[in-house]
Amino acid sequence: MSKTPQKRPLKGNSLWAFPDDYTVVDVETNTVVDGVIDLIEVSALRVRDNHPVASFSSLVRPHQPIDWFIRRLTGITDDMVALAPFPADVLPQFYAFVAGDVLVGHNVNYDVCVLYDNLERYCCTPLANDYVDVLRLSRKLLPDLESHKQTALAAYFGFDTTGAHRAMTDCELCHQNYQKCKELAKNCP
Repeated sequence: MSKTPQKRPLKGNSLWAFPDDYTVVDVETNTVVDGVIDLIEVSALRVRDNHPVASFSSLVRPHQPIDWFIRRLTGITDDMVALAPFPADVLPQFYAFVAGDVLVGHNVNYDVCVLYDNLERYCCTPLANDYVDVLRLSRKLLPDLESHKQTALAAYFGFDTTGAHRAMTDCELCHQNYQKCKELAKNCP
């Protein structure tokens, strides 16, 4: 029996780790176009020694009108992205920003796969960074929490979730949630 080829052969590995230097990533997406999920926003927050030191954020011009559900969830409208840069213009800047960092995100496998596919399509470059999933960490460290959604986790830790579902706000919330999970892990026997 032959193995099915992996769709993303150069994709990085999911890590169970708590690095001090990393980049938080988040994307907002629209619909699938020719087998690839259409980006409408991409953000990254570079962290060194556990403190944010730089950020990157851009709206992205999609190939189709933004789905009504996505408009309602994110607040991103067609007018907002009408003059935004195309993926081929934004993604090289994003790729240079994240460089070889470990990526951190909430349910980050989704973001990594979307970014991998878009980078491969528009830049002929796969995203090979290893990554840490805060959703996975929170489920392990807080098994009794009713919901592990990013906003629920942030509310549990006492963070303001205003502006959630926009990529940079989600990066900031994820960074805060990750730091709290890191503290919890240090105190686990």
